[in-house]
Amino acid sequence: MDNMLTKEYRITMPVTVEEYRIGQLYSLSEASLMETGGGEGVEVLRNESFDNYPLLGSRFCKGQYTYKKYYLASKVPAFIRFLVPNQSLIIHEESWNAYPYSRTIITNPGYMKENFVISIDTMHVAGKGDKENVHELSAEKLKQREVIFVDIANDPIVPADYKAEEDPGKFKSVKTSRGPLQGDWIENTKPLMTCYKLVSVEFKWFGLQTRVENFVQKCERRLFTNFGRQVFCWIDRWHDMSLDDVRAFEERIRDDLEQQRKSVGVRGMKAESD
Repeated sequence: MDNMLTKEYRITMPVTVEEYRIGQLYSLSEASLMETGGGEGVEVLRNESFDNYPLLGSRFCKGQYTYKKYYLASKVPAFIRFLVPNQSLIIHEESWNAYPYSRTIITNPGYMKENFVISIDTMHVAGKGDKENVHELSAEKLKQREVIFVDIANDPIVPADYKAEEDPGKFKSVKTSRGPLQGDWIENTKPLMTCYKLVSVEFKWFGLQTRVENFVQKCERRLFTNFGRQVFCWIDRWHDMSLDDVRAFEERIRDDLEQQRKSVGVRGMKAESD
């Protein structure tokens, strides 16, 4: 794991840490539905509580465990589709959410096995993203880490991802009166919180390692930017929900995902051209 390409993305949001917990869970389910269809997308295998998985030392041990499969044939670049069997483009994701801290491990056990690992550790903290070591990294790992600030309103996005109704620069919330997010909004907006996402990628394949690891990091930034935009622009959908409400919503979506993956056409974010 020490040789992984590691970047820390800091995504600042115009919500509180407590609000983001609900908004994140709601939006993950909604976004999964949008990415599922035509045999591709998300399959939720487990969604249950856990109380024996220590995170960040032993500071966080209890929360919600999820195990998902992602079917990704059209969502990876052509050079990967050329190299690996189509049935191997299935990604397994395990996540331990002990909010405000979480860990996600992504693997490809059917083909790459231990040679492909993405690890995402996330801490959610109030403020604009100026905490320097929320993940409590060693001095050596701090030297290896690259920090990238993500501005959900001003950073460029892939043209195919753009939706006017999910543009924070145009959206104004009816329920909270927040937005639109314009100009130097991070310096002039309250409340604020930041998702500190430490992403490590390891891909052991001679001749392709650097290319694939950089591609994965590029995809993660794209996902984080789009997801942050959705969480904020969907705030009027989730702002009045309780944790129990959003858990019930997750269960409804779980059934919808299975039906939709088997029936409708391919949907959602496609790979950029090589």
